[in-house]
Amino acid sequence: MAVATDKLTPLKSAVAGLNQISDSEKNGFISLVSRYLSGEAQQVEWSKIQTPTDEVVVPYDSLAPIPDDPAETKKLLDKLVVLKLNGGLGTTMGCTGPKSVIEVRNGLTFLDLIVIQIENLNSKYGCNVPLLLMNSFNTHDDTQKIIEKYSKSNVEIHTFNQSQYPRLVVEDFTPLPSKGQTGKDGWYPPGHGDVFPSLKNSGKLDSFLLQGKEYVFVANSDNLGAIVDLKILNHLIRNKNEYCMEVTPKTLADVKGGTLISYEGKVQLLEIAQVPDEHVSEFKSIEKFKIFNTNNLWVSLSAIKRLVEADALKMEIIPNPKEVDGVKVLQLETAAGAAIRFFDRAIGINVPRSRFLPVKATSDLLLVQSDLYTLDDGYVVRNKARQNPANPAIELGPEFKKVANFLSRFKSIPSVIELDSLKVTGDVWFGAGVILKGKINIAAKAGVKLEIPDGAIIENKDINGPEDL
Repeated sequence: MAVATDKLTPLKSAVAGLNQISDSEKNGFISLVSRYLSGEAQQVEWSKIQTPTDEVVVPYDSLAPIPDDPAETKKLLDKLVVLKLNGGLGTTMGCTGPKSVIEVRNGLTFLDLIVIQIENLNSKYGCNVPLLLMNSFNTHDDTQKIIEKYSKSNVEIHTFNQSQYPRLVVEDFTPLPSKGQTGKDGWYPPGHGDVFPSLKNSGKLDSFLLQGKEYVFVANSDNLGAIVDLKILNHLIRNKNEYCMEVTPKTLADVKGGTLISYEGKVQLLEIAQVPDEHVSEFKSIEKFKIFNTNNLWVSLSAIKRLVEADALKMEIIPNPKEVDGVKVLQLETAAGAAIRFFDRAIGINVPRSRFLPVKATSDLLLVQSDLYTLDDGYVVRNKARQNPANPAIELGPEFKKVANFLSRFKSIPSVIELDSLKVTGDVWFGAGVILKGKINIAAKAGVKLEIPDGAIIENKDINGPEDL
């Protein structure tokens, strides 16, 4: 292992000189790099993989009903903290600032909806469920300003930052900030696996434990389906499960998502990156691996404390190569879901698809703003009028990629209750009150503006110009 030590010693002294970050960040980074250099096995032995039983991945329908007594419900909720991963920017959707401030529906942002949901729980049951936001150095300043508007609400909002690690220059294995890259580009947040040490280092973990909190519900801030579920919380408390990952049945859109397996007597997450090449197509099949990780996670606070203090959370490292101003750099990251194998009595719960409604692109925004959903007390609820359990497949061209462009191209969001699929390419503009049904392909010819008139009803059509309407 001489090579690794050769690289690590100069790196340690360079990192020691980075005064922008704390000692715990420096130590965490060095420990991550040394694990990476030691080349610990990432791949699994395919023959050892077993399909998890219903004891390990519990069907949601088999969970016990929640107690009728509101006082019991209050007791349950008073053990809970809700944590949203709020480190991401809205850049892919053409927005500045944290992604959680994009308006989702009725002028309300992701964050507004999250706060309204918890407000409703707190007032209904007289409990105190706090909201915790894990920011990155990219979102911290903006988020602090944004949450001032909730100061009158009955929800305690706490924020903390995930770690800030230096990007590594591939060529000579030095930290990019030591090379004069002083701005934000020299740094990266090391993935959401960092939620556990950061929660501990921030002091928030210990203060919640002192208040009698027992579980944290972790979810992506852009997953509109990740709402507090009392049946899940009740099950975990009764069965003393230290960790629970919500999984849901795969559709063809989810073939790349991580899945749960039983491996050497433990439940663990299997990600596509760990799969040997010759088994990738099998991994993507819906027959053998029927479920995938929603990244809705429920974790025991005392277990997090125990494992972080013992430095036992050694999740698989995800190397993420990037380029900054022509310099090839490496980001080493970890994922929170991969921590499942370190916790005692860890389980998956196979939840309804409604608990996974992420907004990653304007095509998702189209569905969420359409008549396919309604908004009720901050909850996005699917319209019962749609017979098909699957959502319509939406593919919008680059003209629709940014939220502002997307909104300007729809006079109002079309009705999609009876839509199977929609593909739009080119310079297309939608009038008000348009109704879309079946399979639709709209492709404007190059350089030609195609306008769909107000009130148009389009069913199972290919449209290339006004003559096709």
